Amino acid sequence: MARVAIVTGGTRGIGEAISLALKDQGMTVAANYAGNDEKARAFTERTGIRAYKWDVGDYQACQDGVAQVAADLGPVDVLVNNAGITRDGTILKMTLEMWEEVIRINLGGCFNMAKAVFPGMRDRKWGRIVNIGSINGQGGQYGQVNYAAAKSGIHGFTKALAQEGARVGVTVNALAPGYIDTDMVAAVPADVLEKIVAKIPVGRLGQAHEIARGVAFLCSEDAGFVTGSTLSINGGQHMY
Repeated sequence: MARVAIVTGGTRGIGEAISLALKDQGMTVAANYAGNDEKARAFTERTGIRAYKWDVGDYQACQDGVAQVAADLGPVDVLVNNAGITRDGTILKMTLEMWEEVIRINLGGCFNMAKAVFPGMRDRKWGRIVNIGSINGQGGQYGQVNYAAAKSGIHGFTKALAQEGARVGVTVNALAPGYIDTDMVAAVPADVLEKIVAKIPVGRLGQAHEIARGVAFLCSEDAGFVTGSTLSINGGQHMY
């Protein structure tokens, strides 16, 4: 029987590429999304992957969403925590709401989803959890104290949960993308984007499928000896 995977934020951008990569790997994929019903329907029509709507920042919604996926497709073996938002601004301009919403979704969503799937993975002695971090969680970024804090938290969350899962067959890893050619990056002003690209040693933005390939490996049978790691795919922009 095919492994069942949930990809949060899985109908657009990097998430869509990950959903397709896992499907190509032979998995049965459920793509979670938060709000855009029209684009989710178009995604399902285009890919054949079922889309499920819930807010990953809502604990009970995650419990219910995972239960529905399991009822429809089978027990969840693979989780990719990809959903995330930005609410950028310097700390002088950032409101408490901007801070709390990014932490709630980007970091809280990882806890909520892992809490929902981890017990079943433990009981079946097999699981893969991949959390999407960020180069800006590794190195920080001006005007993103909320986003950088959430993504940095994801890297710590990954290392801690990996220790809990290691002896029961559940690997937990993170992947930290650099600047990828997605709608989010396309919204960056052209002059700012030019400066960003100038700092990337390979001289270009990354592509969503390049991130998806890394995720697909970490979710595979072959990655059983990889846990607690962060795979950085950033064109050499941040090395450590």
